[in-house]
Amino acid sequence: MASWKAGAVAQAWRAMCDKAGSRTGALHPAIRGVGWMMLAAFGSSAMNGIIRVLSADLHAFEIAFFRNLFALIVLLPLIWRAGAASLRTTRPGLHVLRGVLNAVSMLSFFYAVTVTPLATVAALNFTAPLFASVLAALLLREMVGLRRIVGILVGFSGALVILRPGIAAPSAGELLVLLSSAAWAAALIDIKILARTDTPLTITAYAAFFLTPICLVAAIPFWTWPDLTGLGLLALCGILGNISQISIAKAFSAAETTQVLPGDFTKLLWAALIGYVFFAELPDVWTFLGGTLIFASVLYVAYREARVRPASAQAGRSAGA
Repeated sequence: MASWKAGAVAQAWRAMCDKAGSRTGALHPAIRGVGWMMLAAFGSSAMNGIIRVLSADLHAFEIAFFRNLFALIVLLPLIWRAGAASLRTTRPGLHVLRGVLNAVSMLSFFYAVTVTPLATVAALNFTAPLFASVLAALLLREMVGLRRIVGILVGFSGALVILRPGIAAPSAGELLVLLSSAAWAAALIDIKILARTDTPLTITAYAAFFLTPICLVAAIPFWTWPDLTGLGLLALCGILGNISQISIAKAFSAAETTQVLPGDFTKLLWAALIGYVFFAELPDVWTFLGGTLIFASVLYVAYREARVRPASAQAGRSAGA
């Protein structure tokens, strides 16, 4: 009976997404992509607000566990339908590494959300693509030109504007957001390598299989059983997280990265609004200034990558001719 219910939930979820997709199909791809990215930004911001509410009774690590548990429940029918082929991989070690990196990123982020102003979390979290660019250059030997290096440096200077070292000591929560961003960037590099041989479902399935028990082990020392209201909020947290992930995928499938990324900036606006209305948090000007610097640099780096990659591919084809 439980598996039947899970399957019904998965079918209803996919039907809702398909219906939403058909309604937006008439729009220009760029507008559609930005819209999906804005929905993703709202979903993740709302999820962070719920994490903050839940943290009054539950530890952040326990919230992370239930977030992954509910996501896994939704994912299981898809894995069952795909069969054993969805779990075949020739790179189990990379899946383990991805699970550990994801766990570090999620546990750090969830804890940071409970102790740090939401707008600050959103602004510093924009650094993840910058970390990914640095790691791609170091680990994958991707070429990074001078302009992109300058863009990355400007982005990290935005983080310094928010943290203001020397004027105020960075809080543990702020440092944890940066740790989360760096770990997630490393996970993205891992995913990029895995994507050469494994399907998206395989990568997602193994991430869920590793994340759920790792977060459970981290949560056990702080365990408190949630009440019915808490369980409902935890389920909503999982739903919002899935909405965000699916919306991001829809955004990038609808248009180019540089076209859809501006929608992600609304994450800072949503975070500031939710923090102000529900938690009486008033972000300072440095948070918005630093967040804008970081996001502008991310947008510029993405734009440069979009320009450079076709040129590199064309040069490769010319050399091989």
